[in-house]
Amino acid sequence: MRFNSATSSDGVREQMFILGDVPGVLWTAEGAAGARPLILMGHGGGQHKKAPDIVAHAHRFVAECDFAVAAVDVPGHGDRPKDEEYDRIATENQARVDAGEELAPLIADFQALVARQTVPEWRAVLDAVQDLDHVGAGPVGYWGVSLGCGLGVPFVAAEPRVRAAVLGLGGALASAEAAARITVPVEFLLQWDDERVPRAQGLALFDALASTEKTLHANPGRHGEIPAFELDSALRFFARHLA
Repeated sequence: MRFNSATSSDGVREQMFILGDVPGVLWTAEGAAGARPLILMGHGGGQHKKAPDIVAHAHRFVAECDFAVAAVDVPGHGDRPKDEEYDRIATENQARVDAGEELAPLIADFQALVARQTVPEWRAVLDAVQDLDHVGAGPVGYWGVSLGCGLGVPFVAAEPRVRAAVLGLGGALASAEAAARITVPVEFLLQWDDERVPRAQGLALFDALASTEKTLHANPGRHGEIPAFELDSALRFFARHLA
């Protein structure tokens, strides 16, 4: 892991890093020392590691809970180069949707393909970040919705260090098999009028989770209209399970 910049704002230190080919960012309290809980955040489709909601969430997790937070660019996003194969599939999928095919199965197949690359990448990021003196090997949480859910479900299923997860805006077509291997507490966000993920698919993914402690947070609105108060809930959820 190589750090290439560091800045501070309102008591939160932001360090940009590169691990192999994966660019990322780490947020910690300014002057942090010793082990602390770590949350890995997965960004949405077409976004990147410093999308506004990722940054806002990270600052609150650090400032209010003294967590460390890390986020990375998934393939073809942010500071990563374009991936010709992924771009080709995305273009073909758009043409198929324009021709009348359903969007959800195409999204599911694409996310399953990308997850085969991102799961080992994210596990390597956890290894490197937890080796830092100001993060350490504390408990780990995961937050990710939309693409961050589609890639996050197989990651949480594969990574025993994750003790709790906030997921949502994803469907069972992409993730039901992996969801059946998740047993940690989960808070699941569902938008009742989601135009990208059919409601039945979101409910089916929630049902597929094997966790004995899981809560469904269903709110009116379209795919990108998660209410702001859900961040307050996520803060309480992670504080309860990681602190």
